[in-house]
Amino acid sequence: MQTLSYWQALNRAIDAEMAADDTVFILGEDVGLYGGTYRVTEGLQAKYGDRRVLDTPISEGSFTGLGVGAALAGMRPVVEIMTVNFALLALDAIVNMAAKIPFMSGGQLRMPLTIRMPGGVARQLAAQHSQRLEHTLMNVAGLRIVVPATPQDAYWQLRQAICADDCVIVLEHELLNFDQGPVDEAATAPPPHRAMLRRRGNDLTIVAYSRMANQALAAAQQLEADGIDAEVIDLRSLSPIDWDTCATSVRRTGLLLIAEEDSRFAGAGAEIAATLTERCFSSLRAAPMRLAALDLPMPYNKKLEELSIPQPADIVAAARRLLGVPTKENAT
Repeated sequence: MQTLSYWQALNRAIDAEMAADDTVFILGEDVGLYGGTYRVTEGLQAKYGDRRVLDTPISEGSFTGLGVGAALAGMRPVVEIMTVNFALLALDAIVNMAAKIPFMSGGQLRMPLTIRMPGGVARQLAAQHSQRLEHTLMNVAGLRIVVPATPQDAYWQLRQAICADDCVIVLEHELLNFDQGPVDEAATAPPPHRAMLRRRGNDLTIVAYSRMANQALAAAQQLEADGIDAEVIDLRSLSPIDWDTCATSVRRTGLLLIAEEDSRFAGAGAEIAATLTERCFSSLRAAPMRLAALDLPMPYNKKLEELSIPQPADIVAAARRLLGVPTKENAT
């Protein structure tokens, strides 16, 4: 067991798979000499050479398409799209090629392609560099999407993605990169799409993913001080979603709060609320509550940026409303 930053865990995962399998290689902008925008590929070109860690031109559609072709040829490419915002330029390769070729070939062609996409709201990067594209990617049949929230999951899920024979999107939150946590490289990993019970509780279920799972844990600690026992489930995956773990919790607590950083309209939370309502309708004591970002392009102003996405205090207030407990401001 060791303590690693999130980016270090990702680096160790790639290193381990490159050492184990000569067909694994990396391509993307600044992944070689520079070591990656977020240091994730630091030192790998020096170790494995420029034929396995390839710096590409600034052309996301081209090098993602190259990754698709390499996967079809039997390689295991790891494509780094510098930020999820630039994935919009590669959607043809991702949606029309990577997601569909295995199906269109009747399963004869595999697609062992991993696409890493750092993203999320990351401190005053403004509207074009703070997007959350979960809602776009979740709608594409044929893609698997993992959303690690801890260094341990970053290590496990990236290694599992590289070993998979399907196209796996790894959505990494940029503000998690320097978060530190324990990583056991020898531990047996759970299935990559199994949700994780991060905190057991009896009063309500909070379902979240990526950085918002950590925000939900912080909120649960604040609620505990008020005598409210919240259960927190970290989805870890958005396609597929582990509905059984979520439903088991909701049936027991009877209340569901969904917290996400993506926009509320047509986001992941909408699907989670709809499906768990269908599965747990008779157990729910109230309608599920969704807490999400405001439906607007992300402001540059720091204060407005913070106000536009859920904070732990917002999750606390939403939980109290769902339970019918007055907020501290209205308690008197």
